[in-house]
Amino acid sequence: LRLVRPLQRRFFVGYTRTGDKGTSGLFNGERRGKDDVHFEALGDVDELNSVIGVAAAHCLNGGHLDVHPQLVEVQSRLLDIGSAVATPLRSARSTPDKVQRACFARGGEHTQLVERWTDALEEEVPPLKNFILPGGGFTSAYLHVARAVARRAERHVTPLVREGDVEWRCRRTSID
Repeated sequence: LRLVRPLQRRFFVGYTRTGDKGTSGLFNGERRGKDDVHFEALGDVDELNSVIGVAAAHCLNGGHLDVHPQLVEVQSRLLDIGSAVATPLRSARSTPDKVQRACFARGGEHTQLVERWTDALEEEVPPLKNFILPGGGFTSAYLHVARAVARRAERHVTPLVREGDVEWRCRRTSID
């Protein structure tokens, strides 16, 4: 997609000028049907990133400035995961250079960081005794949506990892 910059603002144009023949391109240059499992997983990871972006915006507006940088970090890692999903390891078009650029190099370090954040946040609330109804404010409501989307993303990324098409660290880092 092209980036357009009127008045110093960036936004995405919703088309690529390549026509629509029912296919889309992966990072490795390979074209596959829009209903390919990689695009299903990519769409879920992208949707998760978007929902987290909305939650992050509400963090800024709601004064939750301590959580905002954490959500931005998660968004950055989701972009990395998207790159890895868009570079199928078993594809002949995935050259070593492309695979290296999409490699999720830091592995479990990201998961451990998110786990530490989660542990710290859980210390601030009383132990749960029952299920929580989603809501409680815009930030928490969007984080509940993000949790649901993350579970769907995991369901679509996991088979790609199992089949050897996506690096295992993506599944471990993305959702666990």
